[in-house]
Amino acid sequence: MKQVVKIGGSLFPENAIELAKKLKNTNSLIILGGGEFANLIRKYDSNLTFSSEVTHYTAIDCMDIIAKLVNDKVESARLVYSIDEAQKVSDKNLTPIFVVSDFLKKEDPFECSWDVTSDSIAAYISHLLNANLLIVTNVNGIYTREPSEEGSKFIDKIDAKKLLTFEESSIDLMLPSLLIEFGTNCYVVNGMYPERVLSLIDDNINDYNFDYTLITGD
Repeated sequence: MKQVVKIGGSLFPENAIELAKKLKNTNSLIILGGGEFANLIRKYDSNLTFSSEVTHYTAIDCMDIIAKLVNDKVESARLVYSIDEAQKVSDKNLTPIFVVSDFLKKEDPFECSWDVTSDSIAAYISHLLNANLLIVTNVNGIYTREPSEEGSKFIDKIDAKKLLTFEESSIDLMLPSLLIEFGTNCYVVNGMYPERVLSLIDDNINDYNFDYTLITGD
Protein backbone atom coordinates (compact mmCIF):
# COMPACT_ATOMS: atom_id res chain seq x y z
CA MET A 1 0.00 0.00 0.00
CA LYS A 2 1.23 3.44 -0.92
CA GLN A 3 -0.07 5.38 2.08
CA VAL A 4 -1.80 5.12 5.42
CA VAL A 5 -4.58 7.66 5.72
CA LYS A 6 -5.59 8.31 9.30
CA ILE A 7 -9.05 9.91 9.32
CA GLY A 8 -9.61 11.81 12.53
CA GLY A 9 -12.62 11.06 14.66
CA SER A 10 -13.47 14.77 14.49
CA LEU A 11 -14.58 14.12 10.88
CA PHE A 12 -17.06 11.39 11.83
CA PRO A 13 -19.62 10.72 10.61
CA GLU A 14 -20.36 12.52 7.33
CA ASN A 15 -16.91 13.80 6.38
CA ALA A 16 -15.19 10.57 7.39
CA ILE A 17 -17.59 8.47 5.33
CA GLU A 18 -17.31 10.76 2.31
CA LEU A 19 -13.51 10.73 2.39
CA ALA A 20 -13.40 6.94 2.75
CA LYS A 21 -15.50 6.68 -0.41
CA LYS A 22 -13.17 9.06 -2.25
CA LEU A 23 -10.16 6.91 -1.36
CA LYS A 24 -11.35 4.11 -3.64
CA ASN A 25 -8.57 2.86 -5.95
CA THR A 26 -5.87 5.00 -4.29
CA ASN A 27 -3.89 2.12 -2.74
CA SER A 28 -4.60 3.50 0.73
CA LEU A 29 -5.02 1.86 4.12
CA ILE A 30 -7.51 3.72 6.31
CA ILE A 31 -7.22 4.05 10.08
CA LEU A 32 -10.03 5.82 11.96
CA GLY A 33 -9.67 7.90 15.09
CA GLY A 34 -11.82 7.23 18.14
CA GLY A 35 -13.63 10.57 18.03
CA GLU A 36 -16.22 11.48 20.63
CA PHE A 37 -16.31 7.92 21.96
CA ALA A 38 -12.64 8.18 22.99
CA ASN A 39 -13.16 11.72 24.27
CA LEU A 40 -15.83 10.43 26.65
CA ILE A 41 -13.38 7.90 28.06
CA ARG A 42 -10.82 10.67 28.50
CA LYS A 43 -13.44 12.75 30.32
CA TYR A 44 -14.42 9.89 32.63
CA ASP A 45 -10.76 9.14 33.28
CA SER A 46 -10.09 12.73 34.33
CA ASN A 47 -12.85 12.40 36.93
CA LEU A 48 -12.32 8.83 38.15
CA THR A 49 -8.71 7.95 37.19
CA PHE A 50 -8.96 4.50 35.65
CA SER A 51 -5.82 2.45 35.07
CA SER A 52 -3.72 3.57 32.12
CA GLU A 53 -3.97 0.15 30.50
CA VAL A 54 -7.77 0.16 30.61
CA THR A 55 -8.11 3.69 29.21
CA HIS A 56 -5.50 3.02 26.52
CA TYR A 57 -7.19 -0.07 25.15
CA THR A 58 -10.76 1.11 25.56
CA ALA A 59 -9.83 4.22 23.57
CA ILE A 60 -8.44 1.89 20.89
CA ASP A 61 -11.72 -0.04 21.02
CA CYS A 62 -13.39 3.27 20.11
CA MET A 63 -11.28 3.35 16.95
CA ASP A 64 -12.66 -0.07 16.09
CA ILE A 65 -16.23 1.13 16.60
CA ILE A 66 -15.84 4.06 14.23
CA ALA A 67 -14.00 1.86 11.70
CA LYS A 68 -16.96 -0.53 11.64
CA LEU A 69 -19.50 2.28 11.33
CA VAL A 70 -17.64 3.94 8.44
CA ASN A 71 -17.13 0.62 6.70
CA ASP A 72 -20.88 -0.02 6.83
CA LYS A 73 -21.44 3.03 4.62
CA VAL A 74 -18.63 2.51 2.09
CA GLU A 75 -19.22 -0.17 -0.53
CA SER A 76 -15.62 -0.05 -1.77
CA ALA A 77 -14.17 -0.70 1.71
CA ARG A 78 -13.55 -3.86 3.72
CA LEU A 79 -12.62 -4.32 7.36
CA VAL A 80 -9.22 -5.92 7.95
CA TYR A 81 -7.57 -7.18 11.12
CA SER A 82 -3.94 -7.63 10.03
CA ILE A 83 -1.45 -6.16 7.61
CA ASP A 84 -1.50 -9.31 5.48
CA GLU A 85 -5.27 -9.12 5.22
CA ALA A 86 -5.05 -5.43 4.34
CA GLN A 87 -2.70 -6.19 1.45
CA LYS A 88 -5.01 -8.91 0.11
CA VAL A 89 -7.98 -6.54 0.20
CA SER A 90 -5.96 -3.79 -1.49
CA ASP A 91 -4.89 -6.22 -4.21
CA LYS A 92 -8.59 -6.67 -5.03
CA ASN A 93 -8.88 -2.90 -5.61
CA LEU A 94 -10.87 -2.46 -2.42
CA THR A 95 -10.01 -0.05 0.39
CA PRO A 96 -8.92 -1.73 3.64
CA ILE A 97 -10.12 -0.16 6.89
CA PHE A 98 -7.97 -1.41 9.75
CA VAL A 99 -9.66 -2.66 12.93
CA VAL A 100 -6.55 -2.24 15.04
CA SER A 101 -7.26 -3.46 18.58
CA ASP A 102 -6.31 -7.13 18.29
CA PHE A 103 -3.27 -6.28 16.16
CA LEU A 104 -2.01 -3.77 18.74
CA LYS A 105 -2.56 -6.13 21.65
CA LYS A 106 -0.32 -8.67 19.91
CA GLU A 107 2.31 -6.15 18.84
CA ASP A 108 2.15 -4.07 22.06
CA PRO A 109 4.37 -1.29 20.64
CA PHE A 110 3.38 1.54 22.99
CA GLU A 111 3.28 2.45 26.63
CA CYS A 112 -0.28 2.96 27.83
CA SER A 113 -0.77 6.72 27.79
CA TRP A 114 -3.06 9.45 26.52
CA ASP A 115 0.01 10.75 24.67
CA VAL A 116 -0.54 7.88 22.23
CA THR A 117 -3.65 8.13 20.06
CA SER A 118 -4.64 7.08 16.56
CA ASP A 119 -2.00 9.44 15.09
CA SER A 120 0.85 7.47 16.63
CA ILE A 121 -0.83 4.18 15.83
CA ALA A 122 -1.10 5.20 12.17
CA ALA A 123 2.57 6.24 12.17
CA TYR A 124 3.62 2.86 13.56
CA ILE A 125 1.61 0.97 10.95
CA SER A 126 2.83 3.17 8.10
CA HIS A 127 6.39 2.44 9.26
CA LEU A 128 5.74 -1.31 9.14
CA LEU A 129 4.39 -0.90 5.60
CA ASN A 130 7.09 1.56 4.50
CA ALA A 131 4.16 3.72 3.39
CA ASN A 132 3.50 7.45 3.36
CA LEU A 133 1.44 8.90 6.20
CA LEU A 134 -1.38 11.42 6.07
CA ILE A 135 -3.05 12.69 9.23
CA VAL A 136 -6.45 13.95 8.14
CA THR A 137 -8.27 16.19 10.58
CA ASN A 138 -10.83 19.00 10.73
CA VAL A 139 -8.28 21.85 10.56
CA ASN A 140 -5.81 22.79 7.82
CA GLY A 141 -2.72 21.58 9.65
CA ILE A 142 -0.42 22.76 12.44
CA TYR A 143 -0.75 26.21 13.99
CA THR A 144 1.39 28.11 16.48
CA ARG A 145 -1.55 27.90 18.91
CA GLU A 146 -5.23 26.95 18.77
CA PRO A 147 -6.49 28.12 15.34
CA SER A 148 -9.34 30.09 16.93
CA GLU A 149 -7.00 32.03 19.25
CA GLU A 150 -5.94 35.56 18.37
CA GLY A 151 -2.47 35.68 16.85
CA SER A 152 -2.50 32.03 15.80
CA LYS A 153 -0.37 31.47 12.70
CA PHE A 154 -0.46 28.60 10.25
CA ILE A 155 2.71 26.51 9.77
CA ASP A 156 3.19 24.93 6.35
CA LYS A 157 6.36 23.00 7.22
CA ILE A 158 7.90 22.10 10.56
CA ASP A 159 10.64 19.82 11.83
CA ALA A 160 9.39 17.12 14.20
CA LYS A 161 12.06 18.16 16.71
CA LYS A 162 10.56 21.65 16.84
CA LEU A 163 7.10 20.18 17.24
CA LEU A 164 8.27 18.39 20.39
CA THR A 165 8.31 21.80 22.09
CA PHE A 166 4.59 22.35 21.44
CA GLU A 167 2.35 21.67 24.42
CA GLU A 168 -0.65 21.06 22.19
CA SER A 169 -1.42 20.84 18.47
CA SER A 170 -3.75 19.02 16.09
CA ILE A 171 -1.66 15.82 16.43
CA ASP A 172 -0.92 13.68 19.46
CA LEU A 173 2.14 14.25 21.66
CA MET A 174 3.91 11.02 20.71
CA LEU A 175 3.79 11.44 16.92
CA PRO A 176 6.82 13.77 16.53
CA SER A 177 9.02 11.37 18.49
CA LEU A 178 7.94 8.47 16.29
CA LEU A 179 8.61 10.41 13.09
CA ILE A 180 12.12 11.13 14.36
CA GLU A 181 12.65 7.50 15.40
CA PHE A 182 11.41 6.18 12.06
CA GLY A 183 13.13 8.89 10.03
CA THR A 184 9.99 9.69 8.11
CA ASN A 185 7.62 12.55 7.28
CA CYS A 186 3.88 13.05 7.37
CA TYR A 187 1.26 15.42 6.06
CA VAL A 188 -1.48 17.02 8.14
CA VAL A 189 -4.43 18.07 5.97
CA ASN A 190 -8.07 19.11 6.30
CA GLY A 191 -10.36 16.19 5.49
CA MET A 192 -13.42 18.39 5.13
CA TYR A 193 -12.06 18.95 1.62
CA PRO A 194 -11.43 15.45 0.16
CA GLU A 195 -9.82 16.90 -2.96
CA ARG A 196 -6.96 18.17 -0.78
CA VAL A 197 -6.25 14.68 0.48
CA LEU A 198 -6.41 13.28 -3.05
CA SER A 199 -4.01 15.97 -4.26
CA LEU A 200 -1.40 14.82 -1.75
CA ILE A 201 -1.65 11.12 -2.64
CA ASP A 202 -2.30 11.13 -6.40
CA ASP A 203 0.84 11.66 -8.48
CA ASN A 204 -1.34 12.77 -11.40
CA ILE A 205 -2.81 15.70 -9.47
CA ASN A 206 -0.54 18.70 -9.09
CA ASP A 207 -2.91 21.15 -7.43
CA TYR A 208 -1.33 22.17 -4.12
CA ASN A 209 -3.00 25.57 -3.88
CA PHE A 210 -4.29 24.96 -0.37
CA ASP A 211 -2.98 24.90 3.20
CA TYR A 212 -1.47 21.75 4.63
CA THR A 213 1.45 21.02 6.95
CA LEU A 214 4.45 18.83 6.18
CA ILE A 215 6.12 17.47 9.32
CA THR A 216 9.67 16.33 8.62
CA GLY A 217 11.27 13.64 10.72
CA ASP A 218 14.00 12.46 8.37
